[in-house]
Amino acid sequence: MPDALSPDLLKKMDAYWRAANYLTVGQIYLQDNPLLETPLKLEHIKPRLLGHWGTTPGLNFIYVHLNRLIKKHDLNMIYVIGPGHGGPGLVAHSYLEGSYTERFPNIERSRNGLQRLFGSSPGLMASRAMSPRKYPDRSMKGAGLLPGPCIWRGIRQSRSGRGLHDRRR
Repeated sequence: MPDALSPDLLKKMDAYWRAANYLTVGQIYLQDNPLLETPLKLEHIKPRLLGHWGTTPGLNFIYVHLNRLIKKHDLNMIYVIGPGHGGPGLVAHSYLEGSYTERFPNIERSRNGLQRLFGSSPGLMASRAMSPRKYPDRSMKGAGLLPGPCIWRGIRQSRSGRGLHDRRR
C-alpha cells in the first residue's frame, strides 16, 4: 500500500495546485484586475482567450504530484506535454517556482508582474520572440511555454532553487 501523505504536505500541495490553477485562469481569461481587488467587470476579461481551462486542472494536478515524486525518490524525469491549450498551466508553475521571472525579469513576482503575466499573454509572446526563425541559435526550450526548470530536474534546475523539488527545504 502506498505511503499516506502527511496532512502538512497535502495542505501545501493543495495550496500550490490551487495557486497554479488561479494563475492559469488568470492567463486565459483576465487582462486586468489580477488580484480581483475590485468586482470583476467585462472589461477585465480578454476578448480572445488563449489556452483552455478544461485541460489545465488535470495537468496541474499531475505536475504537483510528479514534483512530489521527484523530490521523494530523487528522480530524473521529464513531464512531456504539448504547449497548446495547456501552456498557461506550465507557465503558471514556472512563475510560481521563480524560473519564469528569471527568464523574463519584467514579469516579476508582484501585483505588477501578475498584471503583465495576465494582460500580455507573455508565454505566447515569448515563444514568438524566441522563435528559431528569428533567432536560429536558440531553441524553444525555455521560451516561456516550456518551463523546463520546474519538472526537468535532472536536466536543468532553476538557479533560484525554489522549485517544489528543491531538496534543501
